[in-house]
Amino acid sequence: QLQASGGGLVQPGGSLRLSCAASGSIFSINDMAWYRQAPGKQRELVASIARGGTTNYADSVKGRFTISRDNAKNTVYLQMNSLKPEDTAVYYCNADLRRSRADALYNYWGQGTLVTVSS
Repeated sequence: QLQASGGGLVQPGGSLRLSCAASGSIFSINDMAWYRQAPGKQRELVASIARGGTTNYADSVKGRFTISRDNAKNTVYLQMNSLKPEDTAVYYCNADLRRSRADALYNYWGQGTLVTVSS
């Protein structure tokens, strides 16, 4: 499973760092990503990172957010700087992982962590 943490209340212009760790039996993890869903809106991709480190960002967060991963810890991070009220949402981590060499690749979601940007 995926366990996300690090959400909270922050003022506009502030920073937060989200973490998401994959637990259990893991053979390999391919792409990892962060999505978010604001009230009344569809879930959207925020950023993704391949196993080799190639990253992709939504236009709305480019230059402010940084995704990274620690393959040894099976963990993905999202550093969020210069936060804006419109960044308020529940943030979900996502990963494509294989539990064993014989397993197929499955997609997993974390439980979500709330980020509120407000003064």
